[in-house]
Amino acid sequence: MTFSGLVATGLVAAQPAAAADPAGYQNVRINEVTSSNNDTVELFNTGSTAVSISGWTMSDDGFSPQSFSPSSTTIAAGGFVTFNSPKGLGDSDKLVIYTADGTVVDRVDWASGAAKPAMARCGGDGTGAWVTTTTATTFGSANAPGCPSSLPAASRIRINEVTSDGADTVELYNGGTSAVGIGSWKYVDNDTTHAPVSISSSSPSATSIPAGGYVTFNSTLGLGDNDSVLLLDGNGTTVDSVTWATGGAKPSDERCANGTGWFRTAVTATPGGANSCTGAGGGGGGGQTGHLLGGGGALTSGCTPEAPGGTGSTPAGTLAWPGGLDVTIADNVCAFTTSTGPEGRDLSGLAFDPANPSVLWAAKNKNWLYKLVKSNGKWVPDPSWSATGKQIRFAGGTGQPDSEGLTVGANGHVYVTSERDNGNNTVPKDTIMEFDPAATGSTLTPIHQWDMTSQFPQLDTGSKDDANLGFEGVGYVPDSWLTANSWVDPLTGAAYNPANYPLHGAGLFFAGLEWDGTLHVYGLNSDGTFTTFGTVATGKVSVMDVTFDAGTQRIVATCDNTCGETHTFLKVNASGAIVPDVTYTNPAVMPVDNLEGFALAPTSTCVNGFREAVWSDDGIYGFGSGTSSYGHSLYSGTFPC
Repeated sequence: MTFSGLVATGLVAAQPAAAADPAGYQNVRINEVTSSNNDTVELFNTGSTAVSISGWTMSDDGFSPQSFSPSSTTIAAGGFVTFNSPKGLGDSDKLVIYTADGTVVDRVDWASGAAKPAMARCGGDGTGAWVTTTTATTFGSANAPGCPSSLPAASRIRINEVTSDGADTVELYNGGTSAVGIGSWKYVDNDTTHAPVSISSSSPSATSIPAGGYVTFNSTLGLGDNDSVLLLDGNGTTVDSVTWATGGAKPSDERCANGTGWFRTAVTATPGGANSCTGAGGGGGGGQTGHLLGGGGALTSGCTPEAPGGTGSTPAGTLAWPGGLDVTIADNVCAFTTSTGPEGRDLSGLAFDPANPSVLWAAKNKNWLYKLVKSNGKWVPDPSWSATGKQIRFAGGTGQPDSEGLTVGANGHVYVTSERDNGNNTVPKDTIMEFDPAATGSTLTPIHQWDMTSQFPQLDTGSKDDANLGFEGVGYVPDSWLTANSWVDPLTGAAYNPANYPLHGAGLFFAGLEWDGTLHVYGLNSDGTFTTFGTVATGKVSVMDVTFDAGTQRIVATCDNTCGETHTFLKVNASGAIVPDVTYTNPAVMPVDNLEGFALAPTSTCVNGFREAVWSDDGIYGFGSGTSSYGHSLYSGTFPC
């Protein structure tokens, strides 16, 4: 999918309707099966919405499709359903699952003994490699406990890309450290009348895949819409599979990341090489709902999640997320524990450094600041700055700022908002503090501090809850944008002239008030005073983060689950006022949590028309206890350039 740029009524062209089965059958995968005792089958829903399996049937290699009695007729998002086969499953057999209209959902084949005690997907429910488990079965729960400690080399072979545009090309990738012979391996599509075909008959030279290498072959079975490819080893046991709906596999469906991720529809096919990952989500094995990737790890002592609160409705007219539909967990589990507060939660404001987009700044509510850099695909504290973050104080080195939002000014300094002093959390203290990140030491004190508390008497009620509804986010907006777009200065009623405010620097600061969703505009003067330029209505009941995005030339006001997890892009209209332009939801796979931080990478980082978007979860709640996102603060996705 490509984007055509700005449109008359909004910022970015909205995505067309996804070409996927509306019932979401593609998201359901066979996850575990046993051919001993009760011949049990487990299905897993990889998608973000529940799927009805009412009327579905199954077959093996000796009987026609039969109805079965599942533990539930609906599989919740990320959930499991089990059932006992209506006919016995043999020592060497296959299992095919069909929708009520006879469409093949998934299939797994096994050789003698492979399904005893069970065959299970290992390395990821719904997508991992099929192996024979070595411990007890895990029907109705995640497969990890039943996986062997080391997987066989053959399990590192993955279907990596497939096309159904006439060439019908299949690409295999070896993600292991040694070559794997595939001379006797076969493949088959989802037509149950087709017998598996030898790979070597399609590609005589395809006898081995080197470590980190590829093999491609053209399917002689023909691949169409609503189709599948299953890869079988020399014993006839399923190694990997991919399924796609109408419109998928054209020009190709590919794994993103290469060799490990979920399938998505690509813009450019790359058979025989690393996947381009230029699509905008969807594709095989997961429909168009996107997937949450990564996560895991053990919780550290005291790293307790905080359940989200304040969930509200999405504003009318909100559009779907315009970027990629897949989202990656982008930090290590419980990464933001500190010496003053062992809980790993409370990460809030985020901001990319415009001068160095490889740096992401983050503020934690309990007065800590983090400089994050990428390491193995995760955002981690920069050890050259501080591997554990730096504590921040109010002017004079006192207090515990309830640091919520941050932004980077033209001078490279980090500006942080605080709602209150956590040492006296019933009293508001709405301030903006300027920190020099080049300052040495483990504790930072502000070069300047501007206190706006007196402007918000409604927050000073003696209630810690009201005191906690002040400055939640802040964004630095350059004067050049304000003047180029003919912003009218509310103080003069004329076009904004920065020269009228000689001490304010090169831009203004837009602070988001959680209380009512308004933006408060300030010129922060070098003598410690400030100029108030009034307020901007965002159309939201609350604001949790504010950023200026040079790529879209918009101010972005973010609201968490209070406003349905949405981002409102604001522009200067023909009258010179700053007004909402367009509002987007998060990707559907994202949790509905207190996602208080949001940042878009500069366009200098763009690859194939997309750049990174990052969210922070204030409560490390994810999808609840025991799931892959529990204990994580950061999520990463993509947004158009």
